Amino acid sequence: MPREQGQKVVAQNRKARHDYTIEDRVEAGLVLTGTEVKSLRAGRASLVDGYAFIEYGEAWLDAVHIAEYGQGTWTNHPPRRKRKLLLHRDEIDKLAAKVAQGGYTLVPLSLYFSDGRAKVELAVAKGKKEYDKRHALRERQDKREAERAMRTRNRMNE
Repeated sequence: MPREQGQKVVAQNRKARHDYTIEDRVEAGLVLTGTEVKSLRAGRASLVDGYAFIEYGEAWLDAVHIAEYGQGTWTNHPPRRKRKLLLHRDEIDKLAAKVAQGGYTLVPLSLYFSDGRAKVELAVAKGKKEYDKRHALRERQDKREAERAMRTRNRMNE
């Protein structure tokens, strides 16, 4: 059987892009059990409440929901367990230093398979204030309206 090629996105955390200002991104591997991998391949995961943290020099992903595998037996995994992240030591140290500065957190942006291996994209992010969220929403709406006006103007000139 040929190996998987390319990238297959399982879950994305679109709420994180709204609630946080993304500063830096890192790709990390995940330590998973067999039923978790099978459930992910079926596309059953949610990153909404997930976060990552560094404890005793190791990176962990917590509160990410990977649904139980339907054909699993007593070997099934708990859906919201703490999962270890696979990162190089210098990456962990860099992330720990950034989070220790204060105001920063590690947020999972997406969960995907890259060449058959489960990966998570982490972001070093800073929380947005309510007025920042409104400002970003307003900018997006203004940009959309300007593009719409340009399209209608271009159609009129043709």
